[in-house]
Amino acid sequence: MLNSEAIQALRAYIKATWKTLTRTPAQILQAAQDPKLEQIPGHPWLVYVSPQEDLEAIKQYIAAILTPTEFSQIELRTLPSDIGEIEEHGLLYLPLDYVVPGGRFNEMYGWDSYFIVLGLLRDQEYTLAQNMADLFSYQIKNYGTILNGNRTYLLNRSHPPLFSRTLLRVFEYNSDINWLKSQLPTVEAYYFYWTVPPHLNQVTGLSHYNALGHGPAPEVVNSEKDEQGLTHYERVLDYYRHHEVEEYDLSLYYDREQDQLTDLFYQGDRSMRESGFDISNRFGPFSVDIIHYAPVCLNVLLYQMEKDIALMHQIAEHEDIAQSWLATAQRRHELIDQFLWDEERGMYFDYNFRSDKRSTYEFMTTFMPLWAGIASPKQAQGLMENLRRFEANGGLLTSNYVSGNQWDAPFGWAPLQLFVVEGLLNYGYREEAFRIASKFIGLVIQEFEKTGTILEKYDVARCSSEVSESIYYGYSSNEIGFGWTNGVILELLALFEFC
Repeated sequence: MLNSEAIQALRAYIKATWKTLTRTPAQILQAAQDPKLEQIPGHPWLVYVSPQEDLEAIKQYIAAILTPTEFSQIELRTLPSDIGEIEEHGLLYLPLDYVVPGGRFNEMYGWDSYFIVLGLLRDQEYTLAQNMADLFSYQIKNYGTILNGNRTYLLNRSHPPLFSRTLLRVFEYNSDINWLKSQLPTVEAYYFYWTVPPHLNQVTGLSHYNALGHGPAPEVVNSEKDEQGLTHYERVLDYYRHHEVEEYDLSLYYDREQDQLTDLFYQGDRSMRESGFDISNRFGPFSVDIIHYAPVCLNVLLYQMEKDIALMHQIAEHEDIAQSWLATAQRRHELIDQFLWDEERGMYFDYNFRSDKRSTYEFMTTFMPLWAGIASPKQAQGLMENLRRFEANGGLLTSNYVSGNQWDAPFGWAPLQLFVVEGLLNYGYREEAFRIASKFIGLVIQEFEKTGTILEKYDVARCSSEVSESIYYGYSSNEIGFGWTNGVILELLALFEFC
């Protein structure tokens, strides 16, 4: 049984932390600072403004709310229409208050923001939650999509699509039909970002992650270094030199003769980061083969988006359009069953459309069809028979494989715990949902009492927040804050009416 005093202390910490994690226009200097890039001493932090905005008006506005000393430490520029012309990276201007995840993540993130919004709504921070939804729309209109994060080096990739869910959750609280209707053009534009090439695989009719841009990701080169100073990419090179790779054709990603990573490697690496699961071995070592897979997670989210857009049109009394969207969702449902469901194993797996084979990598996204209501009762039963394979003392393992990556065992992440718990509740498995929620909340409380903070991820096998020594690729730090963990904890507490 969870201790009520411990829960109250956790709630109080989360409530106070929203203020710490909020970035207002008056805090633009703080927001512009980026621990993931090297900064030339004395050089101002760059802030890029959409070309659709009036740069001079924004300069005057910012100058009026900052001190002269603060204003001298930033430089506002208009974002080039050709982002390939950007030589110096910086923050992308957003006109409203927003919440950042915490630690090294000092910008507004794509899928993180959905879970943050859930927490804000539970904490009655309604204006801030609606701001986040409105800023999703702003990004689509001004920067072309909902971004991985509002930095120039992230302009070439998005994040798992949870925009429609965000809108409908905010609508539950504001009941503003005109506001919801006003969002339809942008939510539909964002949907089509994911459902036409290069994100559409035309053979299967399913979508996949496929980030744009070329070469190494700047934030990885600068910030994902180990104790020897080796970057993530240098560690990958070392791995390829000394290991055989069976999961994919290594020559696509590594030129052994030149001893260098290929252009396709970097495309795969960027696409893996667009997926939000950076890094796992789900799509082979370092997941760079993700560009050849239709993943369960993305297609479940798009199915949910299709249903959400249908609901938004129903609320707007556009019944014919709503029915068309429901038909689109039904078609995706059929494709998910055809390509992603493995009847023999009773699980959903990502589909490799290059080899025309389903993956066998057991990953917790297999349960996401429960969250979206896709699974039949029989399929749900198959998934339930596999649940224990992922269950540990502190919640659910991200996968059943230890790879040295943070999105594999023994680690557990708040968003995936919530997807599974809500999915179990959808199918009447309340006892199992309660058990998993209690385990994860208990782990977060235990580590909060030790560290005084809420963290990005946890070792759910050892029931610990000390994770760095077990992570060998990408970044190994465990960031504090932490936006989406805060939001998920509040949502889990509300679902089961914990005190």
